[in-house]
Amino acid sequence: MLLQKVMAVLVGSILVGLGVNWLIVPHKLMDGGMIGIGLLANYYFQLSPGLIIIFVSIPVYAIVFLYNRWLFFNSFHGMLLSSFFIDILSGMRQWTIPPIEVASVLGGMMIGTGIGLMLAYETNTGGTDLLAQFLAIRTGIPVALLIFFIDGLIIFSSWEAIGSYRVAFSILTILSGAVATHWFSQIREKPVPYEIVPLRRK
Repeated sequence: MLLQKVMAVLVGSILVGLGVNWLIVPHKLMDGGMIGIGLLANYYFQLSPGLIIIFVSIPVYAIVFLYNRWLFFNSFHGMLLSSFFIDILSGMRQWTIPPIEVASVLGGMMIGTGIGLMLAYETNTGGTDLLAQFLAIRTGIPVALLIFFIDGLIIFSSWEAIGSYRVAFSILTILSGAVATHWFSQIREKPVPYEIVPLRRK
């Protein structure tokens, strides 16, 4: 169980780093959550997005620490590792990239798959993902829906920074990311077995 969780966090963090650096940043697209905030800091001030994610996540972690220590300790390493790979894989931004139509969807799916894998093993990348998981536990609202809502707010707040053309493709990014997050976050759930109901003779 522990080894599976470690592998999920590692693979998930690498997928997030790949999606951000290979597909999102070269087209100056946005993602939601803390990744989106990190990208804005990079686009405006050339700051390392992973480092910004860590700093901006601190207030959210402080709140969660007060109310849910278990969730705090099960997500801290996911945030650190994903932030690390977002910065360490920045050299991929020089790679050949697919067209924006493909990159927006594929990038969202790659990031969503990484986040979904971590959510399936009860960890996440921190920040708004952590906040969404915290709220989902208390409200019963699906975590993928909460992430999509928060991501949408951040995307639209970036309108002046990236323009309407990139905002449109960024919406595709978070849509595909939400689908992938929802699907992969449920991979450990056991399917409901079929129930065979015997026919009654009249």
